[in-house]
Amino acid sequence: MTTTVTVLGLGPMGQALAGALVAAKHRTTVWNRTAAKADALRARGALWADTPALAAAAGDLVLVNVVDQAAADVVLTAAGDALADRVVIGLSSDIPDSAQHTEGLVTARGGRYLDGAIMTPTDTIGTRSASILLAGPRDVFDTHRNVLEALATVSWVGAEVGRAAAFDMALLDVFWTSVSGFVHALAMAGAHGIPPTELLPHANNIAAILPPIFGEIAERVEADRHGNASASVSSVAASVRHLIAASRAAGLDAGALEAFRGYVDAAVDAGHGADEISRIIPASVTVPSL
Repeated sequence: MTTTVTVLGLGPMGQALAGALVAAKHRTTVWNRTAAKADALRARGALWADTPALAAAAGDLVLVNVVDQAAADVVLTAAGDALADRVVIGLSSDIPDSAQHTEGLVTARGGRYLDGAIMTPTDTIGTRSASILLAGPRDVFDTHRNVLEALATVSWVGAEVGRAAAFDMALLDVFWTSVSGFVHALAMAGAHGIPPTELLPHANNIAAILPPIFGEIAERVEADRHGNASASVSSVAASVRHLIAASRAAGLDAGALEAFRGYVDAAVDAGHGADEISRIIPASVTVPSL
């Protein structure tokens, strides 16, 4: 049985979501502030609604993909009582507290809410290589899983609605910190006459050794086990200081490295210089045990 679906927001990702639903033969209604963005989808069989309320009324399942959660709240507020008896899935990247606010908005109007984080680019949507994380009531996720699997490989990450956003922020931290580190490294290399394409294969070799390192650090942090170090905090302290000095000599901003040095120095000052680098996680952060 097909499910009627509404997509609110037709930026590049919203268009990809709606396109995948149309391709899967779901009756798909779309709305966007700029109506022309729906033209290609309408040509493929999507239906147009003139307002968020009319769009929400047309679908059992309402997907919202706009710039952030504040924008989603504006659109959902405009939908008003049309959200009653609807399942709303927020797919806008934002912080966990914002997801909780949106959940309250939807439930106050008689709807049910799942919050989602899209972890892959637009060109993967509609394939198994796409990934969407979802949080909220498990029964809602299970009921609509078949529809959601037309979009991506979907994973339920917990009943607390802010959990998908928490995963999103943590994983974006990994991604953008890595990208910014690579860009900084290109600038460092360039200051010494090394072109990007010459550095690239060596940078890729570094990237290839990270998964097992991530695995060991994660296991150690979760187990609070930092002894028997192969890479001690004190050795990291020396390495980071060299990097900061080299950055300054090259005329580069070393702010990110200096922030990291602050964590390292705090661990050394606390007497943990001989421990594994997993000890660097700030003491103020509590890592929950499973």
